[in-house]
Amino acid sequence: MIKEIEIEKPDGVNFIIGQSHFIKSVEDLYEAIATGCPSCKFGIAFCEASGPCLIRHDGNDDEMVELAIKNAEKIGAGHCFIIFLKDCYPINVLNAIKNVHEVCGIFAATANPSKILVYETTIKGEKGRAIIGVVDGFMPKGVEKEDAIKERKEFLRKIGYKR
Repeated sequence: MIKEIEIEKPDGVNFIIGQSHFIKSVEDLYEAIATGCPSCKFGIAFCEASGPCLIRHDGNDDEMVELAIKNAEKIGAGHCFIIFLKDCYPINVLNAIKNVHEVCGIFAATANPSKILVYETTIKGEKGRAIIGVVDGFMPKGVEKEDAIKERKEFLRKIGYKR
């Protein structure tokens, strides 16, 4: 059965959702984010897929940790992790996260309204879930013209990503 899980978060808060494979992931993701962007406020939740099957969590901001736990409970897919970020963009930590040894892949990194598509099945008599995709924002409404190109370039320079 396919289910849609809407990500709950305040406007302006970014999240990264991915898949990992080991309980050590929570601590290693914490170190990757804290080292890559020391001023970032964040929370991590990881859905353990074997043993006690707990939602493991960590972070340096209570609001972001609670947000991560709440959304991980709703998603409930084995070995997925979700990270909420405040005061930084995913671009600041994404490569560090991808380089964590336990990380298998990233599904999305965004501040957009999003839904996680999960497939629910039964494995050896117990429920299991997998993330099969992410709906990240909205469909295109057209192709950018000169004014939109200019606006995009100015915005990137305004926020310090281009000179």
